[in-house]
Amino acid sequence: MAQPFVKKDDDRDEEVHDANGQLNLSVGFLRAWIAIAIGVSRFSLVLVLPLFFLRFMKLCVPLFWERYYRKLGFLMTPSWMQGDALRSDFSITGHHEASVSSESGRNIYQAYRQACTRTKRPPTGPDNGTVEIKCHILHAVQPLGLSSSLIEATEVFFAVTKLFQSKDIGLRRMVYLMIKELSPSSDEVIIVTSSLMKDMNSRTDMYRANAIRVLCRITDGTLLTQIERYLKQAIVDKNPVVSSAALVSGIHLLQTNPEIVKRWSNEVQEAVQSRAALVQFHALALLHQIRQNDRLAVSKLVTSLTKGTVRSPLAQCLLVRYTSQVIRESGVNTQTGDRPFYDYLEGCLRHKTEMVIFEAARAITELSNVTTRELTPAITVLQLFLSSSKPVLRFAAIRTLNKVAMTHPMAVTNCNIDMESLISDQNRSIATLAITTLLKTGNESSVDRLMKQITNFMSDIADEFKIVVVDAIRSLCLKFPLKYRSLMNFLSSILREEGGFEYKKAIVDSIVILIRDIPDAKESGLMHLCEFIEDCEFTYLSTQILHFLGNEGPKTSDPSKYIRYIYNRVILENATVRASAVSTLAKFGATIDSLKPRIFVLLRRCLFDADDEVRDRATLYLNTLGDGSVAETDKDVKEFLFGSLDIPLINIETSLKKYIQDPTEEPFDINTVPKEVKSQSLAEKKAPGKKPSGLGAPSSGPTSQTDGYEKLLSSIPEFASFGKLFKSSTPVELTEEETEYAVNVVKHIFDRHVVFQYNCTNTIPEQLLENVTVIVDASEAEEFSEVGAKPLRSLPYDTPAQTFVAFEKPEGVPAVGKFSNVLRFTIKEVDPSTGEAEDDGVEDEYQLEDFEILSADYILKIGVSNFKNVWESLGSDGERVDEYGLGPRESLAEAVNAVINLLGMQPCEGTEVVPSNSRSHMCLLSGVYIGNVKVLVRLSFGIDGSKEVAMKLAVRSEDGKVSDAIHEIVANG
Repeated sequence: MAQPFVKKDDDRDEEVHDANGQLNLSVGFLRAWIAIAIGVSRFSLVLVLPLFFLRFMKLCVPLFWERYYRKLGFLMTPSWMQGDALRSDFSITGHHEASVSSESGRNIYQAYRQACTRTKRPPTGPDNGTVEIKCHILHAVQPLGLSSSLIEATEVFFAVTKLFQSKDIGLRRMVYLMIKELSPSSDEVIIVTSSLMKDMNSRTDMYRANAIRVLCRITDGTLLTQIERYLKQAIVDKNPVVSSAALVSGIHLLQTNPEIVKRWSNEVQEAVQSRAALVQFHALALLHQIRQNDRLAVSKLVTSLTKGTVRSPLAQCLLVRYTSQVIRESGVNTQTGDRPFYDYLEGCLRHKTEMVIFEAARAITELSNVTTRELTPAITVLQLFLSSSKPVLRFAAIRTLNKVAMTHPMAVTNCNIDMESLISDQNRSIATLAITTLLKTGNESSVDRLMKQITNFMSDIADEFKIVVVDAIRSLCLKFPLKYRSLMNFLSSILREEGGFEYKKAIVDSIVILIRDIPDAKESGLMHLCEFIEDCEFTYLSTQILHFLGNEGPKTSDPSKYIRYIYNRVILENATVRASAVSTLAKFGATIDSLKPRIFVLLRRCLFDADDEVRDRATLYLNTLGDGSVAETDKDVKEFLFGSLDIPLINIETSLKKYIQDPTEEPFDINTVPKEVKSQSLAEKKAPGKKPSGLGAPSSGPTSQTDGYEKLLSSIPEFASFGKLFKSSTPVELTEEETEYAVNVVKHIFDRHVVFQYNCTNTIPEQLLENVTVIVDASEAEEFSEVGAKPLRSLPYDTPAQTFVAFEKPEGVPAVGKFSNVLRFTIKEVDPSTGEAEDDGVEDEYQLEDFEILSADYILKIGVSNFKNVWESLGSDGERVDEYGLGPRESLAEAVNAVINLLGMQPCEGTEVVPSNSRSHMCLLSGVYIGNVKVLVRLSFGIDGSKEVAMKLAVRSEDGKVSDAIHEIVANG
């Protein structure tokens, strides 16, 4: 019994021993795991502490971050912390300056691509770092215009498409922007099409709206047809964001796929009635663009919407613009004098929104032939805006009033007090417009007061505003010539102040124009210019003034006082100015005989100049002017010095360049240079009071002018028996500008006679013309025979006078023909000192241009009050209808104007205005044919895709023969 008992004890000991061993083993494993954990934690601490230290240094020491962290920190940063490092990498890679090159653009793409590669994926979570990176890429890509042809851009595009997995709304919006700006190719579009189509049907409105914008931006016509159904549904969607997105996309697509967009008219029409402001605005814009080529459809659209269905202020502004367009195309009712839809524009002046009020006021002021009565309510509203606290309203109002003042200055005078308060406005643009408007509307008594205000004002504005003020002062001086002294003194004072070239040139040009147009201002104006060139830093202005001084200086009372200023330029200026001064001295010597010896002395000194051009000019003029004695200069010399080429310099320059480029041994022939293009004179460039396109004053009829001609012709016994004058044409120029003699002709049409009135002007002060007649050659006008002439006894300098030649023609026949003309006269030299002409004269001739008698000369422009009633009253007995082909034309408007000019008749009811891009048009004309036969014309035009124009001509008159004559004019024209 003991043995087993002992065995059990041994077993128990063994079990205890085994248990203790397992326990010791477990404790050993535990101790080992604890030691490992402590070691790992120490090692992790060693790894993490430098990382946090570097991130701390990033915040505290930016320079350390810039140099070291970007190199070390990114490698030690786990993927979940790489957003900031990626931002830094991008900011250093491609965001240095605004002017980024295409190479740095590639670096931008590489930064994003590498970032995605490091993280093995593009960040898809709501990480602001990803959004910021995309903002940087968009900011840099947009000004560069980088295309997706770059490999890096393509890889970025593919990486961006993976972000459709993100549910973050802000990040998704950046995805849409990235896809739009990267402009994927047709192969790449397929990748995102399914995702975008899915977003179009999403329940999230933001996804739907943006998906529509992106799809319409990147798709072509084939895919657009597939998604057209979804776009139509989006247009009438209840959510305004989705609807506006579809409408705006339609506006863009209309430029590339008009046929598809035009099928959306019903949906767009429904969207116009939306209560959402932006939806109504975009819908109206799209609907108008769809119908813009249909004049009748636009008129119906305006008629339906002006009844008060438009609630959006932005849409209301569009409607005002479309209404003003319809008014311009419709014209004025000839019976009542009212305009269609004018009441609507006037009603918009009482709208609660300022933008609508201003848009209506501006539309009224821009109506063609607008009257003072129509302008009054618009001016009243604009006057209220002048005292607004908003600078935008003040600027808009004063700019509009400035335009109105060009054609209707009296209508703006009530605003003068309010405009004077704007002179001290902090906004210099507003102050400048106020000054220029006051100068246009002011009277003669307010000139001095305005000049005092402008003097203090000029020093505070930039040159661009000063130029505007100078132009306004010039116009004011031409308006009130008696105030030239104060205005000229003001111009001369600001001419001596600091300023740029354009500013100084504007002042010089203004003074030159005032000298030409106001004779009393010549002396003081030339002296101001002489003082200016004493200290002028601009070579161009110095040469311009010297040239002008050479032409006008010898005509003054004391030309010698300018010699000192001219010769100072020879001593003190550069070679270009010195050469110009030499030419100016020669002009004084050729014109003023008493100054010739002194001029010779000065020219001889120029022979030793360092510049070849100056020496050559001095040598030429010394040989041309003779021996330097006090003797009259030959006429040929004066023509050489003062004459001007009849060929534009730009044409000579072009021909010379072509001659140099083409190797040839033949000498250059001046006769090969074309003469068609004429250079615009300075006075034409700076002509004041030019009407803008939007505002026009009503044209006065020719009745008073015709009555004056009739009184003149009836007072001449040779023509008193010709009967009643039927028509007088506008003057036809027979000479070029700036020639020795200026001649134009007016054609007076009688029943059996034609009288040519030649208006002649002698432009040479040293000559007196006597026995002035015009020899007319009618060999190319066989139906005309000369029956009389009235010569002109004397034609002094700058005194217009007339000479007449009369021809007989068959009665009631619209005879046509071409007439050649030669001016014949006797020249007598005039002593400049006494003004007396010599007794002996020399006969001479001057060739004039040819002119023609046309069929249109036999038709008088007479309008009718109601074309339809007059057309019906004439009946169909005298009606003739036929069709004609007018050949290719640039536009339908060109064809309409050509036929109107051919017939010489009066357009009725504003039908001479052809809407842009119109494919058909009807024009109504009226007039009186010679013999006092009333005639009406109805023209129907059409143009096809090849720009071939066809015309249907219907003529009704009191005499069928007259209708046949109108058709004959068109057939022969």
